[in-house]
Amino acid sequence: MEQPLGYVDPKYPSHVCRLRRALYGLKQAPRAWFHRFSVFLLAIGFSCSRADSSLFVLSKGADLIYLLLYVDDIVVTSNNSFLLNTFISKLSKEFATKDMGSLNYFLGLEAYRTSSGLFLSQAKYAHEILQRAKLVDSKPVSTPMVVAHHLSIDGPVFDDPSLYQSLVGALQYLTITRPDLTHVVSAVSQYMHKPSLCHFQAVKRILRYIKGTLRYGLSFTPSSSRDILAYSDVDWAGCLDTRRSISGYVIYLGDNLVSWRSKKQPTVSRSSCESEYRALVSTAAEVKWLGHLLRDLKVISSSSPLLFCDNQSSIFLVANPVSHSRSKHIELNYHFVRELVASGQLRLQYVPTNLQLADIFTKSLSRPAFIFFRSKLRIQDSQTLGLRGVLRLLIKIKNQIKIPSKIKISYEPETDVITETFLNSDLSRVYVKTKL
Repeated sequence: MEQPLGYVDPKYPSHVCRLRRALYGLKQAPRAWFHRFSVFLLAIGFSCSRADSSLFVLSKGADLIYLLLYVDDIVVTSNNSFLLNTFISKLSKEFATKDMGSLNYFLGLEAYRTSSGLFLSQAKYAHEILQRAKLVDSKPVSTPMVVAHHLSIDGPVFDDPSLYQSLVGALQYLTITRPDLTHVVSAVSQYMHKPSLCHFQAVKRILRYIKGTLRYGLSFTPSSSRDILAYSDVDWAGCLDTRRSISGYVIYLGDNLVSWRSKKQPTVSRSSCESEYRALVSTAAEVKWLGHLLRDLKVISSSSPLLFCDNQSSIFLVANPVSHSRSKHIELNYHFVRELVASGQLRLQYVPTNLQLADIFTKSLSRPAFIFFRSKLRIQDSQTLGLRGVLRLLIKIKNQIKIPSKIKISYEPETDVITETFLNSDLSRVYVKTKL
């Protein structure tokens, strides 16, 4: 390596230092590699995303190249094959690279191209977790957690905390393609320091649920819409130990799921309105970041993002800043959502609780409701059901969870789209379309 600044030998300034250990093992190696690689990309016309420093974009008119870098693993795609091949040849001349062809496996994620788009799963990784827990032959269950079950710190201590920590840590990575596991994994992750037998039983139930849904993953299909649609929800005082609320959100870009989260709020909320308001702020911050990321990707949305909430009081609190007696104790940094709404950068709208998609990220649900919301998250089996079977399943679930009669489900065979129609609070008709 080159002689570091301040330690250059005046007699031999052009000499280099011989390393006694591999450069890959040095603490500064990742930063040095990233700097070396990014300098090369910037020199040939790429720009680094401000929203994500590992994302680089090359724009030449209507032609684009997206490059995602994770240490020494690279994913690159483009809408122009000639431009892409030209870049790959330049990259191969500059660095010793190996072209693995079309994306099919990346950091434990399996990618499959289907007739309708892209399917991501972690079936192999999930099976390895089951093998580690010795539950490959376990009996599957239909939901990852018992209905209305809340974990607490009480109970006899589990005698093998390292096994618990290993399994929960592996489950956290599995949520990349399994958003239906986000809430339950977040719940069991809060007791890593001192797990009890009850907590380990909850982990085993999660693994039994994974056993029955091993081939499930996220599906992505082309969408004509570029609008951001978000749902925000809260389970007020859902933590029995601290009485803090559990907030969750889910965000779509067009018809595809792009972001989701389930997390315990940092402070106790004195009312459900306050907890919902805090959740709105967290969701608005994520929506704002996604807007910056889309601009870096040269994707322009036709309208401002739409945020759904099932709490009328929190929507009123955002739209009416005169409610000082109810909001003066909330930290000032939470009030920036008001500015977003006032400036037109964000729209808020009420959604009925039984259609609140973020509900699956805040609490454990009954089997019919869980399956209904899971289908809305674009989670599908790799061996997808027939279209008529999917339609019959959705209608059966609709009847089981008692959706009001004003809800109507119809199927369009020409476009393979299921349309759900319901009346909003202001009696305006709202359509929710799902591409099969």
